[in-house]
Amino acid sequence: MNFVRHYLLALQFFTRVPVTGRLAAWVGYSPDMLRQSAAHFPGVGWLVGLLAALGYAGLDWALPDSGYAPLVAAVLVTVFTVLLTGAFHEDGLADVADGLGGSHERERALDIMKDSRIGAYGAVALVLALLSKIALLALLGDADPALACGALFFAHVVTRFLPLWLIRLLPHVGDTGRSKSKPLADRISAGSLAVATLWTAAAAALSWWWLPEALFWFSGAAASLLASLWMGRLFARRLQGYTGDCLGATQQVCEIACYLGLALGLSWIP
Repeated sequence: MNFVRHYLLALQFFTRVPVTGRLAAWVGYSPDMLRQSAAHFPGVGWLVGLLAALGYAGLDWALPDSGYAPLVAAVLVTVFTVLLTGAFHEDGLADVADGLGGSHERERALDIMKDSRIGAYGAVALVLALLSKIALLALLGDADPALACGALFFAHVVTRFLPLWLIRLLPHVGDTGRSKSKPLADRISAGSLAVATLWTAAAAALSWWWLPEALFWFSGAAASLLASLWMGRLFARRLQGYTGDCLGATQQVCEIACYLGLALGLSWIP
């Protein structure tokens, strides 16, 4: 039952799925539980990705046969995922862009990232990120709606697994007394990483069953991995660690990279 509790806590923390009332009381909360719920971040991606894929498939079926249908479906599914997650990761991307773009000094950058107001760098980063996701999903959907559905599921799982390595490898920095990610600051355990790996491996297996072109999925995973390595190096160099916003920003950048890798991988499919 602890497995279910930890999963529901992760769902409560990272989505707008209602875990309230008696269910929330049964789940409970403690910093240690939140720390252990990190194992289920890719599991949250399972739910978000499956719902997004079903939404895209439904829109593709319902919309008229038009060259604009993949674009409309990509826009509406992106809106849906933002609403489902409460723009949690997008907020992190904007804060990181403002902080790292606004100052080259570490302490000043961290102070800017704590500011809830959005600046020019954050606004530009959000617009470009959303446009990139929509354009790449539309491209995949134009090639084959099944590709876009598979990409949504695969990307939402994989890109919630890779930021866990930031927790494992980098120290938590910033104001840990007020940070939402403070319970994660003690670093993720090997056991939690193993559970997260199982979530991700199962998603990869399901994606391969859905569309059995190994190079296609490999290209998306490789692009996400390269993006996560680049983000980790950036945070280590500029901040000497990570914050909760860094985890959200990494998820967003890796998601875009995954769609890009999958789109590039289309040329490898005979």
